[in-house]
Amino acid sequence: MKQVSLSGSPRESVGRKGAEELRKSGRIPGVIYGGANQVAFSVLKNDWDKIVSRPDTLQINIEVGGKTFPTIIQEMQMNPVTDRVTHIDLLELVPGKAVRTTLPVRTTGTSEGVRSGGRLLQNYRKVRISGKPEFIPDDIQLDITDLKIGDMIRVRDIKIEGCTVLEAEASAVVTVQMTRAAMADAAAADAADKKK
Repeated sequence: MKQVSLSGSPRESVGRKGAEELRKSGRIPGVIYGGANQVAFSVLKNDWDKIVSRPDTLQINIEVGGKTFPTIIQEMQMNPVTDRVTHIDLLELVPGKAVRTTLPVRTTGTSEGVRSGGRLLQNYRKVRISGKPEFIPDDIQLDITDLKIGDMIRVRDIKIEGCTVLEAEASAVVTVQMTRAAMADAAAADAADKKK
C-alpha cells in the first residue's frame, strides 16, 4: 500500500459540542481504533482533503500526541447537505491482523478484442479485499492483452498472495464487448464469404 503522513492533534473533549467547535475552526474530528487503545484526534480539513482526493488505497501514518499510528480509512461520515466530511474513523494496522479495504483496479496492455473493434467494459473500478497489512498491494493490475471479443476476467481469476477478494466470484471485473461496428464488420465478412 502507498503511504502518506498526516499530522493530527489529540482531542480533549469528545462530545458533540467539542466536535462542532472543531468543525467551525476548520478541523475534522476522528477516532483511531483497532489497536491497544482508542485515540480521539482532529485534523485540518485542508490536509484531509488532499488525502481523500487521491484514488489510491493509502496507509495513513498519522501522528497524534507524539506517537505515529499506521492506519487506513474505515469510514467517513459526511454532511448529507454540504457533502463535507464531519467525522473520520481510522483503523489502526496491526501486523499479522487482517483488515478489510478496497483496492483500485487498473488494466495493463491493449486487448486483442479492442483492436478488432470490440469495447472494453470495466465493471469494477475498486474491489473489496481482506488481508494482512503487509500483503496488501497498491492496486490490482489486470493484463487484458489476450482478451478477445466476448472474453472477460472474473473475480475468481484475481489472485493476490495473502489476500482474499470479497466480491462475488462469478462477477466480471472487465469484459470485451462486441460493438455495433464490429457486428456490422462481422456480418459483412460473413456475407462476403457466402458469395465466394
